[in-house]
Amino acid sequence: MHVALAALFFFAILTLWVPAYWPVTVFQAGVFALAGIALWRSRHSVPRFPYPLFPLLAAVVWGLLQWATGSTVYGFDTQSAIVKWATFLAVFLVSFSLCRDPRMARWFRSAMLWFVFAVAVLATVQTFTSDKIFWLFSAPYTGVMGPILNHGHYAVFIEVALPFALYEAVRRERGGLLYAGMAAVMYASVIASASRAGTVLATAEVVVAPALLCAGGLAGGRAVGAALLRMAVLFAAFTAVVGWEHVRDRFLTPDPMAIRREFAVSSLHMIAANPWSGVGLGAWPTAYPRYAILDPGTFANQAHSDWLQWAAEGGIPFGIAMATLFCWCVLPAFRSVWGLGVIAVFLHAAVDYPFSRPALGSWPILIIGMLAAREAAGERTSGERPA
Repeated sequence: MHVALAALFFFAILTLWVPAYWPVTVFQAGVFALAGIALWRSRHSVPRFPYPLFPLLAAVVWGLLQWATGSTVYGFDTQSAIVKWATFLAVFLVSFSLCRDPRMARWFRSAMLWFVFAVAVLATVQTFTSDKIFWLFSAPYTGVMGPILNHGHYAVFIEVALPFALYEAVRRERGGLLYAGMAAVMYASVIASASRAGTVLATAEVVVAPALLCAGGLAGGRAVGAALLRMAVLFAAFTAVVGWEHVRDRFLTPDPMAIRREFAVSSLHMIAANPWSGVGLGAWPTAYPRYAILDPGTFANQAHSDWLQWAAEGGIPFGIAMATLFCWCVLPAFRSVWGLGVIAVFLHAAVDYPFSRPALGSWPILIIGMLAAREAAGERTSGERPA
């Protein structure tokens, strides 16, 4: 079952560029099937489910209530959103069920890390050698990173797994150089993508992860120092290869919040007009013209802030539910260190929309399931022996 789940996640990312909806359907159907198997296997020993289950379940129930009572401005979009949140719920259930075994959790972390590293290598080489996806398929615009068209979404993809590489680079007595190199390649690929938020958050992960390992006594000062020296050399080398010019120019943009600011103001007006019920999950694009203060000249598909969009679509209670999910994640993520990517994604969601796509939003949910399983098992990172 763990191999099937990993295969589904890899398939979802590799087909993220496909304009048709069938890859998402395949991913969702597979996840629902695995969730059904997980629930069937645990029917005789129902575990004590942790807190993240409840806001995810509440999201599905809230969407169903909006649709059933007609309180959404567009029923079809709300139906699609219900399926998306049901996918997140199913991913959490499968991840929590499988990763109660610490060995399985380590297997997943390793599989995810190697896959993300491979995509980072592919994306970096591709962006400097071709405007085509996989060097074969035409892209709607230039600058795509591998199979991921949106540079911000690509950065989110890396943010999820970068702490895995940093954790191994510092903790491992053997192979530390390999994982430091993987972390450097992944970080350099974020620089190549020119995502501003991604650059800031990935840099924060690089700084915070070793500091937490050292402060928590999970790695000795000498080991941390050696790891930092290796990473500093490798990070400098790889980022020099891809170059800082593109991302530097984006940081120097005169108005970095252009369009996003207007979308945010419109979302706040939407929240003020529908503070308790929202306009309907998934219905922000339909409701936007009524509250727009800017015509961007193109279809406004997202608020470019998942946090504002959650509150606009589901009302303030829905936004609070998502905030409690984030708050729950903070301590487990810091305790584990390898789970810091969840915090990074939620912070990135303040200025982007990584949770809008089931294939991408499911990655942090997968890690939340791992963190919940770790907390439920009472596992202590200090008890994990370096390889």
